[in-house]
Amino acid sequence: MAPLTRNQEIVLTIDGLTSEGQGVGRYEGFAVFVPFVLPGEEALVRIIKPSASYAVGKLIELKTEAPERVGPACDAFFKCGGCQLQHLEYSAQLFAKRQILVDALKRLGGFDNAEALVTDTLGGQAYGYRNKGSFPVRDVDGVARAGMFAPRSHRLIPIMRCPIACGEINAALERFCGWLADEKIPGYDEDKHRGVVRHAAFRKTTNGLMAVIVTAGNELLKKRALIDALEGVATNIVHNINPGRTNTVLGKRSVSIWGEPLEEELSGLTFVVSDQSFLQVNHDQAQRLYALALDALELTGNETVADAYSGVGTIALALAKRARRVAGIEYIKEAVADAEKNAALNGIENARFYEGTVEAVLPTLVKQTRFDAIVLDPPRKGCERAALDAVIASGAKKVAYISCNPATLARDAKILCEGGFTLVKASPVDMFSQSSHLEAMTSFCRCCNPV
Repeated sequence: MAPLTRNQEIVLTIDGLTSEGQGVGRYEGFAVFVPFVLPGEEALVRIIKPSASYAVGKLIELKTEAPERVGPACDAFFKCGGCQLQHLEYSAQLFAKRQILVDALKRLGGFDNAEALVTDTLGGQAYGYRNKGSFPVRDVDGVARAGMFAPRSHRLIPIMRCPIACGEINAALERFCGWLADEKIPGYDEDKHRGVVRHAAFRKTTNGLMAVIVTAGNELLKKRALIDALEGVATNIVHNINPGRTNTVLGKRSVSIWGEPLEEELSGLTFVVSDQSFLQVNHDQAQRLYALALDALELTGNETVADAYSGVGTIALALAKRARRVAGIEYIKEAVADAEKNAALNGIENARFYEGTVEAVLPTLVKQTRFDAIVLDPPRKGCERAALDAVIASGAKKVAYISCNPATLARDAKILCEGGFTLVKASPVDMFSQSSHLEAMTSFCRCCNPV
């Protein structure tokens, strides 16, 4: 069968959604992926990227519409790379995300009973939920504008309001954009590596809002005017310096230029917040996600628990309130220091934090300590094999695995089960409404039956 060719137009029936939120259909047995189309729809599609095994298409015209299709809340939706599912009604988003997890566990993990193992997706706030927003700043037609990058590019889509961000962030973004325009501040040109402002990042916490202005050099122009512009919506303003030719948003050096440090309350604990702190961007759903993990471990207060990928201690310190002893493992030095500060701030003395990668530290710890339970919360790439082998060798009876990538979760779940664990339950949690991203809390135990 001849493959599809570039610019060929076909009529395609959409069968499902991918983990990236694209519609997928088959044309004469050939998989075609198309953004902004939904299962059940028939569409006229132009092929823009053919290959030997699949093709990517562009929507030209909808022939039929799915009943779940809705109008997006954002004018920039079809251009901006921040959201993928605003055209899908929210309850249908929750159903689709559950199916993505079921399919990953079945297809990649080999769990034939995945349908029974996966609960309904735990939904949250459809819009206005993000307590953190990062907006690149670039010159557009000679004027500095803030916005978001188009998908798979560094082409700026200017915006002054993001509907998935909370109201405080949108208010700060609008005032920041006004400062850029009024003071004629140069944006960053990454091709020529020159300009002033690279990014603006905002984080809403329990007691205020932090604005982080990232510059390419040491100087922040019109500092007083910036403070005047943000006063009343921001509680703390930080100047971050990032001089490198890099896609990383933040540089290593930061200076607080106005206001007081912020704190976040999470799971009944208080956390110090800096511009470098990693905290979940959906406060309410994060608390529900962590509660699922803690409840799955069924701690009595006598256990020794390891929290792998512990960050600033959000899960480890919650564990410490229910366990006898907790060991947190984190490779970022600054996060370890923040975790220790947060332990002291909350009067917690039964948690110790180790600096290093999980695959390096955990194998050593399990030789020295008998762990009753382990929490895994890895990045999108999942766990290294050495880390999983250490979990298997640890003797722990229970594991709670928090994942932001169904594919690597399925891969790692298969390894854990081959090592003697049983997958008990997988609970998808919608941390990122309107996007294709999915968080899941999966529980494992030894010598037990799934429920």
